Amino acid sequence: MSDDAHTPTSTRVFDGFPDVLTRQNWPITVPMMPHPHVLKDGTTVQEQSAEEWAQTLEVMTDAGYTSIDPTDTWIRIADLSPERLDEFSATVRQAGLTIPAFSTSRRSVMDHEKADENLAYSHRAIDACAAIGIPVVNFGFMRGFTPDQAKALWFWLQPGYSDDFSDDVRAVAVAKIKELAAHAQSVGVQIALEMYEDTYLGTADGMVQFVQDVGFDNVGLNPDFGNILRLHREVEPWEEIAAKTFPYTNYWHLKNYYRDEEPGTGSVRTHPAPLEFGTINYRKAITMAIEAGFRGAFCVEHYGGDSISVGATNREYIRRVLPRATTWKQFSSSAVNH
Repeated sequence: MSDDAHTPTSTRVFDGFPDVLTRQNWPITVPMMPHPHVLKDGTTVQEQSAEEWAQTLEVMTDAGYTSIDPTDTWIRIADLSPERLDEFSATVRQAGLTIPAFSTSRRSVMDHEKADENLAYSHRAIDACAAIGIPVVNFGFMRGFTPDQAKALWFWLQPGYSDDFSDDVRAVAVAKIKELAAHAQSVGVQIALEMYEDTYLGTADGMVQFVQDVGFDNVGLNPDFGNILRLHREVEPWEEIAAKTFPYTNYWHLKNYYRDEEPGTGSVRTHPAPLEFGTINYRKAITMAIEAGFRGAFCVEHYGGDSISVGATNREYIRRVLPRATTWKQFSSSAVNH
């Protein structure tokens, strides 16, 4: 950790990334969320053979993907034995895929019932990423669904759990991320902190303050402002979130929504949309990110319908709006330009 004030992470270069990023080779990953963790026969993806993993990965390569984010809603790489983890990594490579990042889902280290369990799991996730060369692990403070969220067509239409913003409790959250950051730094892994409503990372200012309070150069932000746009309430403009968070961004989940607001009644309606059609102008957002120095992987997310195919459409849209080539000075995966 630097003795100086924390500085943005955007100039970092990840091991295995091209020296020159182009429209064709910029890592654009897809989450494996559309694939279930528990299978129809009651077994889990953890128990599958390498051949069965390969069959699932073939779905993604058929859709044109060259990178995946395994996501622990599909497979908990943190809970694979070393032998099985190596087997999984080899299977991914044999499929012609890379893993620029691994996202955990709803495993907040501040969960009222599972805080210690989730903290231990997060440490195992860091070790798993280090073991098979995944440069970034994505954490957030979102918790499991409430009963109402679990029943809703779109879970974000029902309120979820909120973090405790009292100074003493927030200080505990910062301390836990510092603990994870020190571990990740020691094994050459970066941490991205994901934006999510009603958490310590629920606003642009909150995100920036939190990453500054953590103060580790290997900790950056994932400004997933699609999580905010979809809410049926007044929300922070995405342009303001982008301007404040992009200088600290080291991984980015992208998704879009149609958003309609009725001034007379205050009614809000949202619905998932492909990146190029929704309310957020991602051509502008991507340009802003790159101008701020972002050089990390994109992750195309979508809810509803054939999200794998919509994600593929989003991937090609990103490639069309990316600059033809971007270069930067080479740094190690744990370094930052001061």
